[in-house]
Amino acid sequence: MATMESLIGLVNRIQRACTVLGDYGGADNNAFSSLWEALPSVAVVGGQSSGKSSVLESIVGRDFLPRGSGIVTRRPLVLQLHQVEGDAQDYAEFLHMPGRKLTDFALVRKEIQDETDRLTGKTKQISPVPIHLSIYSPKEGQQESIVQDIENMVRSYIEKPNCIILAISPANQDIATSDAIKIAREVDPSGERTFGVLTKLDLMDKGTNALDVLEGRSYRLQHPWVGIVNRSQADINRNVDMIFSRRKEREYFATSPEYGHLAHKMGSEYLAKLLSQYLESVIRAQIPSIISLINKTIEELEAEMDRIGRPISMDAGAQLYTILDLCRAFERIFKEHLDGGRAGGDRIYNVFDNQLPAALRKLPFDRHLSLQNVKKVVSEADGYQPHLIAPEQGYRRLIEGALSYFRGPAEASVDAVHYVLKELVRKSIAETEELKRFPTLQAELAAATNEALERFREESKKATLRLVDMESSYLTVEFFRKLPQEVERAGNPPNSDVDRYGEGHFRRIGSNVLSYIGMVSDTLRNTIPKAVVYCQVREAKLALLNRFYVQMGKKEQAEQLLNLLDEDPALMERRKQCAKRLELYKAARDEIDSVSWAR
Repeated sequence: MATMESLIGLVNRIQRACTVLGDYGGADNNAFSSLWEALPSVAVVGGQSSGKSSVLESIVGRDFLPRGSGIVTRRPLVLQLHQVEGDAQDYAEFLHMPGRKLTDFALVRKEIQDETDRLTGKTKQISPVPIHLSIYSPKEGQQESIVQDIENMVRSYIEKPNCIILAISPANQDIATSDAIKIAREVDPSGERTFGVLTKLDLMDKGTNALDVLEGRSYRLQHPWVGIVNRSQADINRNVDMIFSRRKEREYFATSPEYGHLAHKMGSEYLAKLLSQYLESVIRAQIPSIISLINKTIEELEAEMDRIGRPISMDAGAQLYTILDLCRAFERIFKEHLDGGRAGGDRIYNVFDNQLPAALRKLPFDRHLSLQNVKKVVSEADGYQPHLIAPEQGYRRLIEGALSYFRGPAEASVDAVHYVLKELVRKSIAETEELKRFPTLQAELAAATNEALERFREESKKATLRLVDMESSYLTVEFFRKLPQEVERAGNPPNSDVDRYGEGHFRRIGSNVLSYIGMVSDTLRNTIPKAVVYCQVREAKLALLNRFYVQMGKKEQAEQLLNLLDEDPALMERRKQCAKRLELYKAARDEIDSVSWAR
């Protein structure tokens, strides 16, 4: 059988974990509620002035509850008993007054009354909101496994299947009219979790006794009835302590002619022992489900810690490794966007397949090669002496002027791809889960990548404009050598009498130039994308963070690196709270593992 100390440690560990979880709120309330509901509790129920408070004080061994006439206890009291090591002085703590230890139990009684009045006022109203009280003592007989939920609004508590009902009935009243037995019968008809307690045995009329009840003849329960002799009002007024009161109770049963044969099963000390044994068996039965709940919650918290990320090391080498690892995670996602693993890379192809051809088609060659402009350019190129055979200078000027129009689409293609890459970088940073906890590093990465993309854009512009300039610097001679043969094949031999200076002549020049420009357009349509991909897309895949890595290598001090790993304060706080919850649950699990439950 488990020792009571092991039982106490287990229950308190789980309860402390539940209490802290309950304070966090949110999704943790599910785990809190599940664990809390798995623990058994004791509800003390009974009619007005039946002796509920006295029974509770007898079990605890302390005088701390409000006294008076009428309805005195107007809020539930959730009492938790703790056995401490050594000879420390008894003290109490309220949940609503954390850290304040009360050694004067008269002040405890007053605080219960004051806290009740704060919520209900000075009237006789009642409230279902409980007052949480913990009492710490090194003395024996204070069974810490007894977690008692005492309240006047009993039904909401005792309907729970894990609630043990301590039904208080005064012996000087008819048991058939007992409020406690009546409500206990309603929620626990089998009596499996109901313990009957008879108070005020010493106040019965002479010649009468409660043996029929105590021996189970008047009303049988599955558990034995226990008789209690509480302090009288005179004892309370004289501040008779609980130690003397218990001794007096033992003497009463030991010397009683009616109850002497039951003395070993009577009294508040026996009741505490009986409840402790029953609670131990109930908790033992609940252990598998409690372990399951704890393990499930630990798994959820571990997963949450993985999502949040572990604390940052203070070692500079470890910090640098963390930064590089985060950068590699970002680069991996960025490359997936470009290579098709994620959406976005197709937008670059759209620039080459749709935007560039559309821009080339819209170039104003019809205006540049109009009859009027051709005459003007050719005439200006001839100067004072008209050309004799073919207006070569005129051809060159017309072609060079037309080729200059290609600079616009070339630069526009570079810019379009640049903006696509910037957007993919932004999306990749946002999609890198590991980076979300480091806003400073995100900002530094964004700045570094934008600076790199600007460099790539400038190089790409130089390369694409160089392609256009190369077309202007050296014309394809073979194209023009074929022109006389083509004209001859068309039935218009070069030696004909056609007016070389008429409109037909200039139209033919414009047509020849347009054909040449069309050939160049087809070439640039293929070469501009090659230059853009080589200078921008390829470099973005291979060297986007190269300079950033060099800068990181120069940051030798841990403080400089730690600045980059500065986390969002809200995330840091969430990790702290998550780690605390995880520690509490693991401590509860370890406590269970350390206890031998073999009988």
